[in-house]
Amino acid sequence: MEKSILKLNCIVHISFLLCIVAVMTLVSKSFKLGMAMGNETDRLALLAFKDQLVGASHAHAGLLSWNASLHFCEWRGVRCGRRQQRVIGLSLPGMKLGGSISPSIGNLSFLRETDLFNNSLKGNIPSEFGQLRRLRSLNLSQNNLQGNIPIELANCSNLVFLNLSYNSLSGEIPSPLGDNMKNMIKLSVASNDLVGGIPSSLGNLSSLDYLRFEHNHFNGAIPEALGRLWSLKIFSMAENNLSGIIPSTIYNLSSLTHVSMARNNLSGGLAPRFGFAFRNLETLYVGENQFTGRIPRSVSNISGLKQLDINSNGFSGLVPSDLGKLRNLLLFDIHDNDIGLGTEGDLDFLSSLRNCSRLQYLVIHDNRLGGMLPDTVANLSAQLEDLYMGGNQISGNIPQGIGNLYKLMYAYLGGNFLTGKLPVSIGQLRNLGQIDLSLNHLSGEIPSSIGNLSRLVYLYLNGNDFQGRIPLTLRECKDVEELDLSLNKLGGNVPDQLVAAFRSLITLNLSHNSFNGSFPSDISNSKNLVELYVDNNNFSGEIPEQLGEISELRILNMQGNNFQGSIPRALGSLRGLEILDLSGNDLSGTIPLELQKLQFLVNLNLSFNQLEGEVPEEGVFKNISGFSIVGNKDLCGGLPGTELPKCFDKTATKKRNGLSTKSIVVIVISLSLASVSVAFIVILCWRKQSRKDTIHLSLQRDSLFQVSYKELVEATNGFSALNFLGQGSFGSVYKGFLKQQEIPIAIKVLNLQNLGAVKSFVAECEVLRNVRHRNLVKLITCCSSINFQGNDFKAIVLEFMANGSLESWLHHDHGEDHSRHLNFAQMLDIAIDVANAIDYLHRHCQTPIVHRDIKPTNVLLDDDMVAHVGDFGMAKLLSYAASNPDNEQATSSIIKGTIGYLAPECGMGGPTSPEGDIYSYGILVLEMITGKRPTDDTFDDGISLHSLCKTALPEQLEEILDFRLLEQINEQKRRGQNMLECLVSFTNVGVACSVEVPVQRMKIEDVVTELHAIKARLHEIEV
Repeated sequence: MEKSILKLNCIVHISFLLCIVAVMTLVSKSFKLGMAMGNETDRLALLAFKDQLVGASHAHAGLLSWNASLHFCEWRGVRCGRRQQRVIGLSLPGMKLGGSISPSIGNLSFLRETDLFNNSLKGNIPSEFGQLRRLRSLNLSQNNLQGNIPIELANCSNLVFLNLSYNSLSGEIPSPLGDNMKNMIKLSVASNDLVGGIPSSLGNLSSLDYLRFEHNHFNGAIPEALGRLWSLKIFSMAENNLSGIIPSTIYNLSSLTHVSMARNNLSGGLAPRFGFAFRNLETLYVGENQFTGRIPRSVSNISGLKQLDINSNGFSGLVPSDLGKLRNLLLFDIHDNDIGLGTEGDLDFLSSLRNCSRLQYLVIHDNRLGGMLPDTVANLSAQLEDLYMGGNQISGNIPQGIGNLYKLMYAYLGGNFLTGKLPVSIGQLRNLGQIDLSLNHLSGEIPSSIGNLSRLVYLYLNGNDFQGRIPLTLRECKDVEELDLSLNKLGGNVPDQLVAAFRSLITLNLSHNSFNGSFPSDISNSKNLVELYVDNNNFSGEIPEQLGEISELRILNMQGNNFQGSIPRALGSLRGLEILDLSGNDLSGTIPLELQKLQFLVNLNLSFNQLEGEVPEEGVFKNISGFSIVGNKDLCGGLPGTELPKCFDKTATKKRNGLSTKSIVVIVISLSLASVSVAFIVILCWRKQSRKDTIHLSLQRDSLFQVSYKELVEATNGFSALNFLGQGSFGSVYKGFLKQQEIPIAIKVLNLQNLGAVKSFVAECEVLRNVRHRNLVKLITCCSSINFQGNDFKAIVLEFMANGSLESWLHHDHGEDHSRHLNFAQMLDIAIDVANAIDYLHRHCQTPIVHRDIKPTNVLLDDDMVAHVGDFGMAKLLSYAASNPDNEQATSSIIKGTIGYLAPECGMGGPTSPEGDIYSYGILVLEMITGKRPTDDTFDDGISLHSLCKTALPEQLEEILDFRLLEQINEQKRRGQNMLECLVSFTNVGVACSVEVPVQRMKIEDVVTELHAIKARLHEIEV
């Protein structure tokens, strides 16, 4: 019995052991099967990933290993876990991979790290990344990925590093990212097209030390919740549309080392405790915002600060005088603010900066800094590379010790009140690549030591009082690309060997000096020359034929000299020439036919020479507003609009008339004597009847018919209210019909009780008689007479403009037709017309003219909506202004223009200059865009039409557009068209023209070029 029981127990034990072995075997097989299946899933996922890569990726040697001959764990860029042989890492940075990311990436369930940085991947980020619960690091930066950031990424709660920067991602930041990713340390979505606000939920990422959201389109305020990111060191929100003030909670982030909020719409100021809150700060960039107030004195307590950039804001007051505590300072940039009082003491902080021995960049230009330039400038850091102090009110001499700054590469001191001579020690700055001393009062000769600056590329000495000759040593600056010596008192000849050395020259400006002799033919060595200005000098001799060898030449201005001989036919080889001005010389011969073959030539001025013969009819000569030939007595032919006599064959005429040369001479003499006799009788009669109908200005007698007071009364039906068109600055305007004219006219009757009316009358007649341009109101005649009561009467008769003024189309304040308005294409055409008129007045008249009252009421529209600039009552000829400085100064207290359109320097009594018209033009453009006058009641507290448009560009432009333009944009969007880009460019022109500093305003010739480019783009959109 016991044996049976024992035997049974043995059987039971053996059976139990066998069961255990069987179970273990089954588990082992299942584990191996599961691992094999998992491995296979990873392999298939990787192959699917590879299959969606295209282009260079398949040929890339790095992916040749992705084949069956190797286990996938040995494929390049693949890392597997040791125990389970599952993919835990995929790293393929910088391999030029194209195509898209396969959704199969979500099957790599053990994946911890993904690095696809710096490839060319397109398409969306697969939402399947959200399945990777073990994922800790995801780097997809520097690709071409598009679409939204998948909200499923919030499921990757273990993510520590997320970098999606430098792609084309759009949409908003998913708010759940901040709720679920509590372990996140580094987060970057910089340089995308993301929009919306910054989620407050990001304040939950308490471990975050790196946050970069710059260069997107985020708007709204900076969330106060970000003040909970206690570990944050890098904080970058630059180049967005953020607004509001810096939240006070941000000042709790004492760990910050790098702060960048530049190029937003942030306002308010920097708190006085700024320097105490951020003691670890190394870099601060808050430029191009709307910050105001003073620079906090506490900034000096941030001992580790290396870079301080607060440019282009509204900061004011003085610079803290103890910045010398910042011994590590490399960059100090406060340019384009309102810093300084314009008095002594503004530059005291420079003495302190001597202690900043590592300082490399000192940028303080375009402020209100005044006082004498201290000698301590020469004792600044020997490491200084950039010194920008221009556009201020700094006076005094440039220190002799300036040569101590031997590492200086860029020096800008232009637009100040500096006097004295240019120090010889300037030659010690051998690393200088650019020096700008323009628009000061420097005098004496240009020192020969300037030739030591062998690395010089840009040299601007224009707008000073330099005398003497150009130093020949300047030829050692062989790499100079832009050389501007204009508006000085330099003289003598320009040596061939000097010009011959400038082989890299792009722009050469010698205008408005007293250079004489022949112009050097060796200028042809400058094969890359684009702009050449030698106008308003005393050059003589012939224009060098060698100019035709400079194939890159676009602008050639040689007017106002004594050039003789014929126009070189070689100029016809300048295929890219856009502007050619040879006016005001002694050129003779015919106009070369080669000029009409220059397809890019849009502005040609040959006026006031001795040219003869037939005017060509092709090319630039087809556009009557594109060329000027007035003041050449013997020209003939041309298109009908030129109003020249027909050309004829002199030999045939002689035979036909049967007259000998002697007969012709006799006839001419007889006619001349008769004319003199008649003129004598007319003068006697005129003197006897000086109280009768008409006393005409002698300046009008050659070209204008006479009109009496009586005729003007009849023309206007007794100056009837029914004929009244409007009120001007110095009188009233009426519509009328003269017997001599079949078309209506506009009659401007001066109110002689108004101070300045007579002066305005003379100025307008003087200007209008000397100008002719399709975009200027045409003068028909003037009347200086006596009315029926025996009182003086003066009137100007002008071409009638059927569509009234631009003002009446922009604003409907006086019962005008509210249904009429301008579309964008019309606005653009009007802006081009006005710019052409200004360009003509400033640059293409024999004597440049400044209008001084550009505004919508003075822009008139004809039947075809072509714009004409009128009302020259405040205009001034620049030669008169220059030759009468005392008169200009005496009247400087009188505002010459209209408030709102008047340039700031003109309002402060500055001299007349073309830049004043540019400012007014910029305001006019912005008024067309916004529908708001510059004097609108909404503009206060430092906000102006200019600042409104500047801050709206480019993303918020639709918010400030005139509602009729906005309707047009929306209508075009419905048709699949988008002209908003053109509007942005158009607004940029207005903003660039209306900046406060005159020298920074856009040149009128550049305005014309840019507007034509915008028109071309608009045409492409509409077609």
